[in-house]
Amino acid sequence: MTGVWALVGALAVAGALAVLLKVREGRISRRPAAVDLPAPVRDLLAPGVTLVQLSTTFCAPCRHAKVILRDLADRTDGLTHAELDITNLPDVAASLGVMRTPTTLALTADGTEVLRVGGVPKRDSLLEALRPHLP
Repeated sequence: MTGVWALVGALAVAGALAVLLKVREGRISRRPAAVDLPAPVRDLLAPGVTLVQLSTTFCAPCRHAKVILRDLADRTDGLTHAELDITNLPDVAASLGVMRTPTTLALTADGTEVLRVGGVPKRDSLLEALRPHLP
């Protein structure tokens, strides 16, 4: 009987973690603290707002995020998309506080972080959050 309760407990914990991860997927957050950007990220900045997608080599959701972000940048004036593979750049990920991929940073031309999205972004909510920062 103890084994059954252990199994039920493990399933409950796994279910709760799955729900938590699903809720956080694509959520937009704002970081109030200024961060000194690493050189590989600074080199990607363009006039207006740059969506810097931090990806890794074997990340399947990263490919989906890339399609959404590239399309959004192509259709929106003042918005640029750039991708940075951080597979071999753990120091860049650590300095930016990135714990998962894909993570998208919306950065102004001077390097100010406007917002960030963990996971695959939701196109409409991302565009709505970016509107005040676009020309």
